[in-house]
Amino acid sequence: MATAFKAYDIRGVWGKDIDSELAYKIGFFLPEILQSEHILVGRDIRNSSDPLFEALSNGITDTGSHITDAGLSTTPMIYWATGFYGYTGSVMITASHNPKNHNGLKVSGDKVKPIGYDNGLNKLEELIRSKPVNPTRPKGTVYTKNLIPTYIRFLKQYQTDLSALKLAVDCSNGMAALIIKDLIGEDHLYINDTMDGNFPGHEPNPLEPINQQQIKQLVVENNCDIGLIFDGDADRVMFIDEQGQFISPDLIIALMGHHFFEKRAMHGDVLQDIRSSRSVSEYLNTFGATMHTWRVGRAYGAGKLKEIDGLYGGELAGHYYFREFYYSDSAMMAALIVLQLIQDFKTKGIPLSQLIQRIQTFENTGEMNFKINAKQQAMDAVVQHFMDRSSPQNYMDFDGYRLDYPDFWLNIRPSNTEPYLRFIAEARSKEKLEEIKETVISILNRYR
Repeated sequence: MATAFKAYDIRGVWGKDIDSELAYKIGFFLPEILQSEHILVGRDIRNSSDPLFEALSNGITDTGSHITDAGLSTTPMIYWATGFYGYTGSVMITASHNPKNHNGLKVSGDKVKPIGYDNGLNKLEELIRSKPVNPTRPKGTVYTKNLIPTYIRFLKQYQTDLSALKLAVDCSNGMAALIIKDLIGEDHLYINDTMDGNFPGHEPNPLEPINQQQIKQLVVENNCDIGLIFDGDADRVMFIDEQGQFISPDLIIALMGHHFFEKRAMHGDVLQDIRSSRSVSEYLNTFGATMHTWRVGRAYGAGKLKEIDGLYGGELAGHYYFREFYYSDSAMMAALIVLQLIQDFKTKGIPLSQLIQRIQTFENTGEMNFKINAKQQAMDAVVQHFMDRSSPQNYMDFDGYRLDYPDFWLNIRPSNTEPYLRFIAEARSKEKLEEIKETVISILNRYR
C-alpha cells in the first residue's frame, strides 16, 4: 500500500493502492503526526469517499481524538476552515483531478500548514508499517458542521457585478458545483454542474485538452466573454478566452497583478513555480512586484508564500495561492478576482484575448512528458549540453533544473506524482524554440 504515499498527498486507486484498512491505519496515526486531538475532515463526491471517511473516522476516534465532519466540501473550503476556526489538523478526502476509481487524502496541520512527504507523510508511512493498531483510550466523538454559509460570506467580498459579462462554466461534475452559483449567480451557461462521482461529462482534469472541448465549444457558440473550468475538488481553475483558446494558467498570475497592485494599490511579493513563463515576471515587474520562484506543488508553494509573506502566487497547473486565504490555494477566489478584471476591462473595450496578448511575449512549448527510467542522467545530459555552449544568466536546481538565457529558458524536472520527466521551454521566436525543442528531444531519446 506504500505506493499511495506521494510527494504532496496520499492518493491512488481505491481498492488497490488505498482501501479501508489503510485508511483506518492512517486515521489512527494521524493525530500523532499532526499533534492534534480534533481534526476537521471534508470529502468530495467520489463513490469511494463515504467508505474512506468511515474508515478514516474510525481510526481517528479510536485514538480518543475527535472529528468535525464537514461533509461534502471543496478542498479550499477545508483549507479555509482549518485557518478560520483554528483547527490544528484537517483532511480532505479527494483524488483531485484523477479518474473516478481513484481517491486519496490531502492533509494540513496547524495554521493550514501543508503536510507532504517531506514533513509528515513519510513518518506516517513508517508508523503504519511498524506499529500495531491497538486502541487504548475512550473513543472520540464525531461532530458535524456546515461550513458553506460562512465560507460563502468570506468569498463574497471578492464579488462584483457581472451582469455585463456572458460566462460559461464547466464544473467537471465536481465540487465547484457545490457553491459556484451562490457566488456568481444562476444566469450563466453551466455544463457538468451536477456533482457526480462517475464524472459523466469528462474526467475532472482541466489540463487535458480533451476535457476542455466542451467549454471551448460553449464559449464560441454563445459568444461568451470567458469560460471557466474547474477540476474535481475545485482547488484549480483554468480559463478560456472569448475566442475559445485555452489560457496557460501561469499567465493568470500576471493578470491578477491588476487586482492587487493596480486596483487595490497593494505592495508585496508574488510567487511563481519553476515552470512559469518569463512573461509573468516581466509583466509584474512593471507594477513594482518582487518575484520569487519555487518548487511545484502545494506542499511547497503554500509554505513558500507564507515564508516570504507574499500577496499571492500561482502555478502552471492552475493553483493560485493567496495571503488572504491562509497562504493556501483557492480556485473560487482566483475565479472571482479574474472575473472582476474581465468585467473592468470589458467596459474599456478590451477582451480577454487582448489582455493575454499583452502579457505573453514568449513562444512556449507547453509542458512535455517523457517516460524515462534514468531521469537524473537524462536531466544532467540536457543541462550539460546547454551549459557547455554558454553559461546561463540564471540557474536553478531545486526542482529539476531551470536555465535562463537572454532569448530563451528551459526547465526539466522529474514528476513528483507520475513516472515522467517533464520538459518546458520558451523563446523569443518560434524558430529558436523549435531548435531547443529538437535538441532536447534528441538528447532524451538516448535514455528511453
